[in-house]
Amino acid sequence: DVQLQASGGGLVQAGGSLRLSCAASGFFFDDYAIGWFRQAPGKERKGVSSIVTRDGATYYADSAKGRFTISSDNAKNTVYLQMNSLKLEDTAVYYCARRPYGSTWYKREDYDYWGQGTLVTVSS
Repeated sequence: DVQLQASGGGLVQAGGSLRLSCAASGFFFDDYAIGWFRQAPGKERKGVSSIVTRDGATYYADSAKGRFTISSDNAKNTVYLQMNSLKLEDTAVYYCARRPYGSTWYKREDYDYWGQGTLVTVSS
């Protein structure tokens, strides 16, 4: 079975850092791209970043550029999201998901499997 397990969320003060992990199993990791989305209370789920695991190409939302870094360890079938300089508005449940190559990284409907989400809370 395809599984995506997101972890690493928690409570952090504004300006702090967290690293999220997305452990994938049940499919050939190099055949898919992985993305991170987030959903704040009362808001829609939006794309944060994505990586093409085969060649390392990365994509970021404007809100993440310069603060977040996505990376993958293909030997461990794991994608990471390093989040620095966290802001109050980064508070959300973060989800990782899988999409086929050639799809659009920020389109939620292009992702076919989703992890369960991990909560990130940024406090003042």
